[in-house]
Amino acid sequence: MEELLKVGDIVTGLYKTGKYIGEITDIRLHHYLVKVKGVLKHPQQGDLHHPKQADVPLFHERRALAFNEQANMPKQMVRLHDGEVPDYVESLRQAVAAMKEELMADGSEWAVKSLENLRVLEKEYFGD
Repeated sequence: MEELLKVGDIVTGLYKTGKYIGEITDIRLHHYLVKVKGVLKHPQQGDLHHPKQADVPLFHERRALAFNEQANMPKQMVRLHDGEVPDYVESLRQAVAAMKEELMADGSEWAVKSLENLRVLEKEYFGD
Protein backbone atom coordinates (compact mmCIF):
# COMPACT_ATOMS: atom_id res chain seq x y z
CA MET A 1 0.00 0.00 0.00
CA GLU A 2 1.37 3.39 -1.02
CA GLU A 3 2.08 5.94 1.72
CA LEU A 4 0.01 9.11 1.51
CA LEU A 5 2.61 11.84 1.61
CA LYS A 6 1.92 15.55 1.34
CA VAL A 7 3.73 18.80 0.61
CA GLY A 8 5.84 19.77 3.62
CA ASP A 9 6.49 16.18 4.78
CA ILE A 10 10.10 15.34 5.66
CA VAL A 11 11.10 12.22 3.74
CA THR A 12 13.99 9.99 2.74
CA GLY A 13 14.31 9.36 -0.94
CA LEU A 14 16.56 7.70 -3.48
CA TYR A 15 17.80 9.69 -6.46
CA LYS A 16 19.93 7.76 -8.93
CA THR A 17 22.38 6.00 -6.55
CA GLY A 18 22.25 8.54 -3.70
CA LYS A 19 19.94 8.64 -0.68
CA TYR A 20 18.74 11.91 0.80
CA ILE A 21 16.57 13.50 3.49
CA GLY A 22 14.40 16.32 2.24
CA GLU A 23 11.08 18.11 2.19
CA ILE A 24 8.34 17.44 -0.36
CA THR A 25 7.63 20.67 -2.23
CA ASP A 26 5.34 19.33 -4.97
CA ILE A 27 3.47 16.17 -5.86
CA ARG A 28 3.47 15.04 -9.48
CA LEU A 29 1.91 12.06 -11.22
CA HIS A 30 4.82 9.63 -10.70
CA HIS A 31 7.26 11.71 -8.62
CA TYR A 32 7.62 13.83 -5.53
CA LEU A 33 9.64 17.01 -5.90
CA VAL A 34 11.98 16.88 -2.90
CA LYS A 35 14.13 19.76 -1.56
CA VAL A 36 17.35 18.23 -0.20
CA LYS A 37 18.21 18.84 3.47
CA GLY A 38 20.74 16.04 4.13
CA VAL A 39 22.71 13.21 2.50
CA LEU A 40 22.40 9.65 3.78
CA LYS A 41 24.34 7.88 1.00
CA HIS A 42 26.69 9.50 -1.50
CA PRO A 43 26.05 8.61 -5.16
CA GLN A 44 28.24 5.90 -6.70
CA GLN A 45 30.93 7.00 -9.09
CA GLY A 46 31.28 5.76 -12.65
CA ASP A 47 28.79 4.80 -15.33
CA LEU A 48 25.27 4.14 -14.00
CA HIS A 49 24.61 1.78 -16.93
CA HIS A 50 27.70 -0.29 -16.10
CA PRO A 51 27.84 -0.21 -12.29
CA LYS A 52 31.12 -1.08 -10.59
CA GLN A 53 32.96 -1.32 -13.90
CA ALA A 54 36.11 0.76 -14.43
CA ASP A 55 36.67 0.02 -18.12
CA VAL A 56 33.94 2.28 -19.52
CA PRO A 57 34.15 5.09 -22.11
CA LEU A 58 33.43 7.79 -19.50
CA PHE A 59 33.90 7.24 -15.77
CA HIS A 60 31.52 9.88 -14.36
CA GLU A 61 32.21 12.00 -11.32
CA ARG A 62 28.86 11.99 -9.51
CA ARG A 63 28.19 14.79 -7.04
CA ALA A 64 25.69 14.60 -4.22
CA LEU A 65 22.65 16.82 -4.60
CA ALA A 66 23.28 20.23 -3.02
CA PHE A 67 21.56 21.74 0.02
CA ASN A 68 18.05 22.88 -1.01
CA GLU A 69 18.50 21.46 -4.53
CA GLN A 70 15.24 19.98 -5.73
CA ALA A 71 14.94 16.62 -7.46
CA ASN A 72 12.10 14.58 -8.88
CA MET A 73 12.17 11.31 -6.94
CA PRO A 74 10.00 8.39 -8.05
CA LYS A 75 7.10 7.97 -5.61
CA GLN A 76 8.04 4.34 -4.89
CA MET A 77 11.53 5.52 -3.75
CA VAL A 78 10.25 8.04 -1.16
CA ARG A 79 9.32 7.26 2.47
CA LEU A 80 8.34 9.37 5.45
CA HIS A 81 11.42 10.22 7.58
CA ASP A 82 10.93 9.69 11.30
CA GLY A 83 14.20 11.08 12.67
CA GLU A 84 15.99 14.37 12.98
CA VAL A 85 17.03 16.36 9.93
CA PRO A 86 20.84 16.46 10.06
CA ASP A 87 23.06 19.41 9.25
CA TYR A 88 23.64 19.15 5.50
CA VAL A 89 27.43 19.59 5.52
CA GLU A 90 27.93 17.13 8.40
CA SER A 91 25.64 14.56 6.73
CA LEU A 92 27.60 14.96 3.49
CA ARG A 93 30.90 14.44 5.37
CA GLN A 94 29.54 11.25 6.95
CA ALA A 95 28.19 9.94 3.63
CA VAL A 96 31.54 10.58 1.89
CA ALA A 97 33.46 8.94 4.75
CA ALA A 98 31.20 5.86 4.65
CA MET A 99 31.61 5.53 0.90
CA LYS A 100 35.41 5.88 1.16
CA GLU A 101 35.50 3.07 3.75
CA GLU A 102 33.48 0.79 1.47
CA LEU A 103 35.69 1.58 -1.51
CA MET A 104 38.95 1.02 0.41
CA ALA A 105 37.66 -2.37 1.53
CA ASP A 106 36.64 -3.23 -2.06
CA GLY A 107 40.04 -2.59 -3.66
CA SER A 108 38.85 -3.22 -7.24
CA GLU A 109 39.90 -1.02 -10.18
CA TRP A 110 36.43 0.57 -10.04
CA ALA A 111 36.90 1.33 -6.33
CA VAL A 112 40.31 2.93 -6.94
CA LYS A 113 38.88 5.20 -9.68
CA SER A 114 35.90 6.01 -7.44
CA LEU A 115 38.23 7.02 -4.60
CA GLU A 116 40.08 9.36 -6.97
CA ASN A 117 36.76 11.00 -7.87
CA LEU A 118 35.77 11.31 -4.22
CA ARG A 119 39.06 13.02 -3.33
CA VAL A 120 38.35 15.67 -5.98
CA LEU A 121 34.77 16.05 -4.76
CA GLU A 122 35.90 16.40 -1.13
CA LYS A 123 38.05 19.40 -2.10
CA GLU A 124 35.07 20.96 -3.87
CA TYR A 125 32.61 20.18 -1.06
CA PHE A 126 34.73 21.07 1.96
CA GLY A 127 37.86 22.83 0.68
CA ASP A 128 40.00 20.31 2.61
